Amino acid sequence: MVKYRTIRGVGSSELIIEKSRFIGRICEVVSKDAADRFFAEIRKTHRTATHNVPAFVIGENMQHQWASDDGEPQGTSGAPILRMLTAGNITNVAVMITRYFGGIKLGTGGLARAYTAAAKAALDVAGTVDVEDGVRFRYAVDYPHLGKLKVLAERNGFLLNEIVCAEQVLLTLTVRKEDEARARSCVTGLTGGAERLMEREDCDIRL
Repeated sequence: MVKYRTIRGVGSSELIIEKSRFIGRICEVVSKDAADRFFAEIRKTHRTATHNVPAFVIGENMQHQWASDDGEPQGTSGAPILRMLTAGNITNVAVMITRYFGGIKLGTGGLARAYTAAAKAALDVAGTVDVEDGVRFRYAVDYPHLGKLKVLAERNGFLLNEIVCAEQVLLTLTVRKEDEARARSCVTGLTGGAERLMEREDCDIRL
């Protein structure tokens, strides 16, 4: 079951609207402190900008939301960015839109559209991903079983990684929680019960 939606990676954008330059940046954060560090870094880089408009949405239920207009008319910049994020059910993200004023006033509606467009463009670059409840297994298996396990993972949408070659192959298999019993049964079937389960832990999974 999907817990929440967030971004795949960092994203950036740059738009020129009526001679004003809008630079968008978005990154994944899980705390206000992380968002503040992200904002501070951008303000340092763009200390001569006319405005640096920040916004963040944090929490699986989007319970922590905040934005500032940073000197733009009230409700024309930070709030539209928040609405765009929450309308898309995007959380655990921080966004900052930097504006260098080009000499032409956009009006309240124009500002809202411009800031939303810059944020949306950065979001499109970052991409989105659904985060689900998952389970991570660490196994030790004999080398002849590795190829079959790779095929199993590919066919079933499991994640197989952290392969280390030692006396046996040490690997990590990550699956949706709802697939836990089936995955363990498949591994046992492929190895004839010769696999050694070294660790099991709950985790988030992005597939």
